[in-house]
Formats: sequence, C-alpha cells, structure tokens
Amino acid sequence: MSVAFTPWPADVAERYRAKGYWTGDPLTDVIDRHRGAAAEATAILCGERRFRYADVQRLSARLAAAFRARGLRPGDTALVRLPNRAEFHLVFFALLRCGVVPVNALNSHGLYELTAYARQIEPKLAVLAAGGAADPLAARMAQTVGPERLLLLGPPAEDAVGGFAWADGDPLAEDDGEPGHAADPSGVAFFQLSGGSTGTPKLIPRTHDDYLYSVRRSAEICGLDGSCRFLCALPAPHNFTLSSPGALGVFHAGGAVVMAGDPGPATCFPLIARHRVTWAALVPPMLSVWLEAVGGGEDLSSLEVVQVGGAKLSPAVAERVPERLGCRLQQVFGMAEGLVNYTRLDDDPWTVVNTQGRPMSPGDEIRILDASGHPVPPGAVGELWTRGPYTFRGYYKADAHNARVFDAEGFYCSGDLVSLAPGGNLVVCGRNKDQINRGGEKIDAQEVEDLLAAHPAVSHAAVVAMPDAVMGERSCAFVLAPPATKPSELRRFLRGQGLADFKLPDRFVFVPDLPKTAVGKIDKQTLRERVKTEFAFMETTAT
Repeated sequence: MSVAFTPWPADVAERYRAKGYWTGDPLTDVIDRHRGAAAEATAILCGERRFRYADVQRLSARLAAAFRARGLRPGDTALVRLPNRAEFHLVFFALLRCGVVPVNALNSHGLYELTAYARQIEPKLAVLAAGGAADPLAARMAQTVGPERLLLLGPPAEDAVGGFAWADGDPLAEDDGEPGHAADPSGVAFFQLSGGSTGTPKLIPRTHDDYLYSVRRSAEICGLDGSCRFLCALPAPHNFTLSSPGALGVFHAGGAVVMAGDPGPATCFPLIARHRVTWAALVPPMLSVWLEAVGGGEDLSSLEVVQVGGAKLSPAVAERVPERLGCRLQQVFGMAEGLVNYTRLDDDPWTVVNTQGRPMSPGDEIRILDASGHPVPPGAVGELWTRGPYTFRGYYKADAHNARVFDAEGFYCSGDLVSLAPGGNLVVCGRNKDQINRGGEKIDAQEVEDLLAAHPAVSHAAVVAMPDAVMGERSCAFVLAPPATKPSELRRFLRGQGLADFKLPDRFVFVPDLPKTAVGKIDKQTLRERVKTEFAFMETTAT
C-alpha cells in the first residue's frame, strides 16, 4: 500500500516551521551532513567491522538502488526485523532515501506481531534476519510481499551489503545509486510502535520534520560532539536507543555508534573498554545488573554518562551510579509518541536521583490533570497530557482510539501518572492504562488475554502487573481453567501463536472466578492488590 496520511494540521506545521523547529531537511541529513574530511570519521563499530560516514552513505545508497530496482516507490511500506547490527542503520537510511515507510519491529517480535503489523501497513518489502527462505517467519513474509521483495540478512560480511540476499535467489544490485532522498520532509518517514494498551501496538507516524527536530534537540541537550562513542545495547529500533539522543543523535553530532548484541555486562563491558565508550543507555533492570557486576577488574574509565529510561528508576539504585560506574547519571522519560524529558547534566544530585527530567523543547506543552480534567496543584499526581513540535497528532488508521486520547486542542493523553517537582521536573508515579512495563518492554494485557482465551481449556483470563524488585514489573495471569491445566501448556500455546517471549506471563494463578466491578467488568484493581499482597518480590518462575 501507499501511505496517504496528513500527520499535522497545516496551521500547526506552519507555526513550527516559523519558529525554526522544523527545517525541511530529511532524516538522512544526520549522515549526509558529514562531508569532506568529516566523511572519513567512524560512524559505526560492529564486531570487527568499522564503517565511516562515507561507507554508510555509499552502502545505504546501494541498498536504496536495489529497492528501487525491485519497483519500490515513495509512499510504499516495508516491514523490517533486524538484530543490533550495523545493517539495521544501513537499511533504515536506505528506506528513507527511497521514501519507503518502514515499521521497525523488535528482533524479539515473533510471527504473531509481524503478521499484525503486516495487516496494518500491507508492506511491499520485508527485511529479516532469518535462517533462509524455509524459515517459518521468512516463508510467511514471502507470501505477504513475494520472494522477490523479501531481503534476508545473513552472517556479517566484509562488504556489509554482501550480507544480504533476495529470497528469490537474485543477487543484490551492484549499482551504488545516488545518496540523495526521494521523500517529502513533511511526510511520514517511518512508523514507531506504541507501547500497546489496546491490542496489537498501534502505529505512530513520525515525519522527517518532527523526528529530526527531536534528534537535533536531544543532541544539543546532551552536549554531544564528534568525540562521543555511544553503546547501542538496547534494541536499535527503540525510540530511546534511536533518538534520545540515541544513534541518530550521535550521527548528527559526528560521533560513533558501537553496536552490542545484548545489554548484559559480559557483552558490554569489554566493548566499553575496547572502544572507549563514553555514553550508554540502559533500562533500570539492566542498570541494576551492571551495578552488581562491576568490580571484576573491567576498565569502564571512559564512561562519562549512563542514561536510564524506559521505566522509573529507584532513587536507591540511582544513587549508586557515580560510585559504582564512575560516571554521571541522566534520567530520560520519553515516549515513542513524542515528548522526551531529560535531567540535565548540570542538575543538582537530588534532581538527578529523584526525578525523571523536564521537557527538552521550549515548544513542549504539558498539562497534569485529575480524573475530572482539571489541573492538579504542584506536587499532586495527575495524568500527563502533552503536545509539541515532535509529539504526534494521531495513530495511523485508528480514528476511534484517537478520539479518546486527543482533546480538541491536540493534546495527547499519555496515560502516565506524574507529579510536578520544583524546577519543572516530572516525577513518574505510574500508569493509567492497562499496560505492564516489564523492564522497559511494554506488554498490552488485553493482547495476552485474548490469546489465552483462544486456548480450548481457558474460559477467561485477566493479566495484571506484578511488582518486581529487578524488572520493575512482571506479568501475572489469573486464569479460569480446569485444575489439570498447566502453566507450561499455556506457555507452549502462546509461543505457538507466535507471541514474543517477553510477553509470556511470568506467573499463572488458576482461580475459580474473577472479581467483578459494579458494572460487571473484571475488577483488575482487586487483582493488582492481591498480587501485591501475595506475590510481590517473590520468585516468579512458573510452577
């Protein structure tokens, strides 16, 4: 399909251009702006491979030429699922050059999630790291887009583009193509994935204009320059890892991105020492693992800043960062829908430890409202509403949902419960939406419940968050099923549906009935209270 979507009201777009937030440049500018001598600087380090800015320009242009040779045109859509390798960025820039609009799925997403995304965007191209055309996921995507438009990533090669092969067996085009771009900067550049609170994650259209502003402003707030070496250890498609300031912010500043296959200390500590990494981004559970692992003689002396986001960080853990890791902490509270908050690098220690930052742009507008829609006083908890030059104006093909989460003035209801601290910083207090934040990975309870209900032995299921000392939250499924039903059986069933492993319930509780509200709905608040009382901070492996 071709994306036909108007993301911003014309008067709002004109206002943001007049203020200089939007410059009319494509997202590929973060790479292409480095010309001349700057093009020789290192852009990506991935295993034993080094990519200069000139290499990223050339190789992404070559991939773009291959896509155009297969008939892809501006406005077409693509479904991408790649691991943390340099090729993720090469494909991303190649698609931007073609004007092809991708959904970048997480490498942990399975057939269930990818099939759902394909239904929404009807892709003309799929790019996967798979075991070959016989791989079940690759086979399904070949049926969706045709084998001539299924590009498979193989083992790393000396020439990065040589690691790709079309599923129909034809070689990749050798033409390097032109490094320009074919997209309208005011149009949709790519789709981000929502955290997912009402079914399969909804698609967030991000334009070149709004996303590039977010990247530029993030790099400015964080003071990045060409000396930065950023560890990309969390999934590369995450908004945090991509743009806060993430890889794109580092590219904009002329620094280098160091790709890590996973965020564990066994992988990351040697990379930090080898490449003299200066910046790293983590979610709270992995920060705790790093803090416990440090002390074995590893050289982390190059680290200047560790950012933490994706979930609320405990002040007790935050206080340990300078002493244990020998660097500064920056808290980041952002969302794929737009608004990003940072503690500043010159904030006082109390602010850095106890708040999740303040909005990065003078164009950001926030409201903290009570259940009746009235502003709460400073320090009181309310629901966060926001709008601004990089906060979107509507999910893709979701008019009914958009009507619920946007007000008449274009403010977006994030579902986050926050309070306002002195100095304008936000303190995150929880969520209003039916969502579980498992170590930074968002799980939609309804999605898992619907799949469980499809099991022949399950008459009903309710999934709620369960507090956990390491992950922040884990998931607990209350299930109505015969006594003989086993958690292992339900897990196998969910995996068989293609559900990502991180979405599998951590605990199953079999119950004869589920509590109801006065209007007959499942009373999840009662279930959450039961979880806190009976299971909080307990070992969550299934029995």
